[in-house]
Amino acid sequence: MESPHKTSGTVLRFERSSIYDGDGLRTVLFLKGCPLRCLWCSTPESQKFEPERGMTQEKCTLCGRCVKACPNGALSIEGGRIKTDRERCAGRFECLKACPSGAITRYGVKMSAEEAVREIAKDELFFFHSGGGLTVSGGEPLSQPEFLKEVLAGCRERGIECAIESSFCAPWEEIEPILPYISLLHTDIKQIDPEKHKKLTGVGNAQILDNIKRADRSPYKFGIVIRTPLIPGINDEDEDFIKLAGYVSGLQKLRFMEFLAYHRLGTETYKRLEREYELDEIQPPEAQFMREKALLFKKAAGVTVKINGVTVE
Repeated sequence: MESPHKTSGTVLRFERSSIYDGDGLRTVLFLKGCPLRCLWCSTPESQKFEPERGMTQEKCTLCGRCVKACPNGALSIEGGRIKTDRERCAGRFECLKACPSGAITRYGVKMSAEEAVREIAKDELFFFHSGGGLTVSGGEPLSQPEFLKEVLAGCRERGIECAIESSFCAPWEEIEPILPYISLLHTDIKQIDPEKHKKLTGVGNAQILDNIKRADRSPYKFGIVIRTPLIPGINDEDEDFIKLAGYVSGLQKLRFMEFLAYHRLGTETYKRLEREYELDEIQPPEAQFMREKALLFKKAAGVTVKINGVTVE
């Protein structure tokens, strides 16, 4: 009998034993590709669909083997460092094979849905004892809808509980087919004001807000967690928090609202990808600042609020 899991996708990585992406211990499957370009994105290596090459200059010995190995001449040594012409790079990763110092990293591999399910199933024992399961994240998992659906279906066939983390920036026709397979949806509202949202992420939020409402009214049984990253001076205006509270308070499937403190953990990856990080001057918020914003929101919305996983009392 022919296997139903024939769709392939581009996987960024698997992370195991997470306690922040749903109930119990989670295996998080990160997929490549995202329609948003958030200024604060902490996983820039997840934005493009195709596998990418990163270079840690501190590990490079300037031996030149990667330059010689590149079939398209995309690499050169300039100013005491390896420079990449990304227009000429064909993504064949001959440079990775040639590098003796581990300076080159590959972000993304092609994998079938069946292979992904087998990898996730290695953690079934931990799921069983902790009440955990799979969480698919990104990038944006809905950017690979068929692959996502097959992975979720394959896991559910094995009794593995499934959740997704999504911006919900996708056509409803691609969202609805995956809803029967999940028990939890983590989705972001990065900014409630449409113009500000477009300035911060590159896209408007009308489709996102509509999709959340439609998912909330759907007959499928899953919980919703709304997440908002809190970046000082970027999306922290009180009037926007009040508007966001009004929107969230009407959601029937809402478990809780969560504010995530801005962090700078992805800045080194920008360097490896030879990309500029646009919020380089912004520092993480103080705990008191986070608490004040969370309490303001809680009073306006009347819902459970968490900060980085901790309930605000």
